[in-house]
Amino acid sequence: MSFTPVVDILHSATPLERVRIGGWVRTRRDAKGFTFLELNDGSCLANVQCIVDEGTPAHARLEGVNTGAAVAVSGALVESPGKGQKWEVRAEEMTVFGLADPESFPLQKKRHSDEFLRSIAHLRARTNKYGAAFRIRSEAALAVHRFFAGRGFACVHTPVLTGSDCEGAGEMFRVTTGDVCGAPAPANGDEFFGKACNLTVSGQLEAECLALGLGKVYSFGPTFRAENSNTPRHAAEFWMIEPEAAFADLEDNMELGESLTRFVVGQVLERRAEDVELFDKFVDKGLIARLQSIVEQPFARCPYREAVKILASSGRAFDFPAVFGKDLQTEHERFLSEEHFKRPVIVFDYPKEIKAFYMRLNDDGETVAAMDVLVPRIGELIGGSQREERLDVLTARIRELGQDPAAYWWYLDLRRFGSVPHSGFGMGFERLVMLLTGISNIRDAIPFPRTPGSLEF
Repeated sequence: MSFTPVVDILHSATPLERVRIGGWVRTRRDAKGFTFLELNDGSCLANVQCIVDEGTPAHARLEGVNTGAAVAVSGALVESPGKGQKWEVRAEEMTVFGLADPESFPLQKKRHSDEFLRSIAHLRARTNKYGAAFRIRSEAALAVHRFFAGRGFACVHTPVLTGSDCEGAGEMFRVTTGDVCGAPAPANGDEFFGKACNLTVSGQLEAECLALGLGKVYSFGPTFRAENSNTPRHAAEFWMIEPEAAFADLEDNMELGESLTRFVVGQVLERRAEDVELFDKFVDKGLIARLQSIVEQPFARCPYREAVKILASSGRAFDFPAVFGKDLQTEHERFLSEEHFKRPVIVFDYPKEIKAFYMRLNDDGETVAAMDVLVPRIGELIGGSQREERLDVLTARIRELGQDPAAYWWYLDLRRFGSVPHSGFGMGFERLVMLLTGISNIRDAIPFPRTPGSLEF
């Protein structure tokens, strides 16, 4: 059962005597002597029009075929007299795989709200908007792998189940073989692993281990955070791109984050132009121009201390005052990238009190070699740092933050045995998809969002 993708048919240079396409009916229009079927197979935004003439074997199969039905059509690819399309298929034979009851099929030929489509997430990939969004997501993922392969990074797989808390925030999902959800943790001997187990919030610590043996690595996988947040920028399950490089400092890290962002944006603009155009036209006017500027202009760079001064003197009445020693809020991040610098900006050298234990302490004793990449409309896209490679300083920082160094014995071993400067970051993949599409809610940047109170699919 061999099918020709619609995207290949629509880009064919010449008519073809025989094609076979499989797809879902978008519209059906009956006319005197023939029927129009618009088919879409998900390979591209466009549909292919099929003309089904009366008297053909294909026409005999049309009973019950309406919007949503899954069919295969065979016939000749011919030039179309219709406006806006180069080719159409003159149907000869048709196979009906599955009908869709027109009374109950929820995707009709009209605009549906994002909220409604989230309630039928199992079907929304069949719409123009979400078909385009998930093709862009696919292209972005492939671009990530191309980028790191081109720079000699090894792709590694870090654990989803973990016994350590990378971020020290405590917002982790506990995993247990117990029968009662929310029951008290059993004694160590009763746990599957002999200790408490959680879903990971980051693969960074394990990636560091691998980088200090392989040189340059990256992981790309799911991470989890049990934070009861219903903002448009947070989800309980999300994907992270986490590179780590040995013999790399903060400057190297900033260059890597900027280059990755610009490369992926450029690849999506080039390879998924039609899908991006849909979002530019219907979702976020000006999207293409903004993405092109990201590719063409270098990112601004600004120390955290200077960023706070810019915010404090902006004359803007922020909901959260910009004060040294406090983390930047989304409103601050967007002001810096959208209004002050008018392009992505990398803010670096944050106060140590608001950053994790593993970030390298600067010589001033007050800040750490951390960096965030801030982009228009999203805010923080990347967060990273040069890692603390000095055993005594790292041990002191773990204790300072109220954690037990013994729990990180293996992580500290990296500083005992052949320690080197190294750095890395985490890029939120859904936020990258939001940047690429203009989608404003993270729930629409991932096929099946997991958020507080939502685990339907």
